[in-house]
Amino acid sequence: MSNRESEPPSFPPYSYVPGGRWPHPTSSPLGHLHGRRPERPPAIEGDAWPESNAYLRGVELFNAGYYWEAHEAWEALWHAHGRQGAIATVLKGLIKLAAAGVKIREGRASGARTHARRAAEHFAEVASSDGPHQLGLDLREWIRHAESVAVQPPDDRGPPDSAVHRVFLFRIRPVFSP
Repeated sequence: MSNRESEPPSFPPYSYVPGGRWPHPTSSPLGHLHGRRPERPPAIEGDAWPESNAYLRGVELFNAGYYWEAHEAWEALWHAHGRQGAIATVLKGLIKLAAAGVKIREGRASGARTHARRAAEHFAEVASSDGPHQLGLDLREWIRHAESVAVQPPDDRGPPDSAVHRVFLFRIRPVFSP
């Protein structure tokens, strides 16, 4: 098991939404990640996802409504996998679903639909070729979540001045597959 269980999650002061009131996390001198070197996490080997701080951090961020930040955490891990293979494709699906969350916060339902549809396609690709259980997720469930967002994105941007706002009712809860 990971040491992360004993550590309370810490979150940035805001979740970035393009065009919103908060500064870009990396490019603005006021951003919460400005001046930090991007993390270069190691690839996940086999079923060792519980030991991947980058994967679990993305899960924490996503579940708390930090969609842009979750996207960034998973994108670094996607690159660590060379953007290829089953794990990379599932990560790409999660990245797309996080991007859908950002689009919802922006009030751009069309963009949310597109990203959610692509997420479902990535999950389905892996489920059909490598099995439905990857990274502690039942991909059949995540296909349904993504498809539901693609059909009808939540109409809940949150209060205009909110630093963070969860738009999805579902949460990511990875577990070891049976």
